[in-house]
Amino acid sequence: MRIAVAGGTGRIGRLVVREIERRGHEAVSLSRGEGADLRTREGLADALRGADAVIDVTNPSVATVAEAEETFAAITGNLLAAERSAGVGHHVALSITALDAVDGNPHYFGKREQERAIRAGGGPYSILRATQFHDFPGMIADWATEDGESLVPPLLLQPIAPLDVAVALVEIALAAPQNGTSEIAGPRTEIAGPRTEDAVDMARRTFAARGDDRRIRAAWRGSAMSVEFAGEVLLPGEGARLALTSFDDWLASGAA
Repeated sequence: MRIAVAGGTGRIGRLVVREIERRGHEAVSLSRGEGADLRTREGLADALRGADAVIDVTNPSVATVAEAEETFAAITGNLLAAERSAGVGHHVALSITALDAVDGNPHYFGKREQERAIRAGGGPYSILRATQFHDFPGMIADWATEDGESLVPPLLLQPIAPLDVAVALVEIALAAPQNGTSEIAGPRTEIAGPRTEDAVDMARRTFAARGDDRRIRAAWRGSAMSVEFAGEVLLPGEGARLALTSFDDWLASGAA
């Protein structure tokens, strides 16, 4: 199969491209630097010629709700239109667990707009919702650091390895579509790591594994996330597919 990867030069996209090729299929990376602009459509038709499926793992940076909704809607609309013209038979998108439970984060508004556009597009598609990655607590610690101390909210997570997400996306792309015009009906697919973890503990252990002696303090006020993420909001629903790589496995591999 020939599978195009929107955002193929990004963090997840590179893993997806590698997994496609590992399985003996042809991967085509869609990015501005490789001649396919998802905002202007320039080069998109040529890049999608002969493609059997598209995996969208784009992750544009957005600052406001309006910007998020416009950006995700534009990228998704352009992709879907180009796919229809090229006769692509399956659109696969990476989304986020608990997407419908969070209102205050612009990125979540954008991802909801992305899902709406896909469902309304009329073509065969699959959506994979994934939990946060293993390095997420370390990232939010970096976002709220002052005078050598990082503030990490006491989140309950069920983190997953990026490679496990990439593998799942490719498996979905190689199978029949799960929604849309597919004969296979059912809920959106969801994937999570094997067990729940505490974000503060994860951040401390991440920094320790990296040799970073920065102080970490559990706090909502001043942190990079609001209290609407508290409790079990970010945990997957029942029936989610559980990946194998644990946070301990990730730490043992170097926490890279």
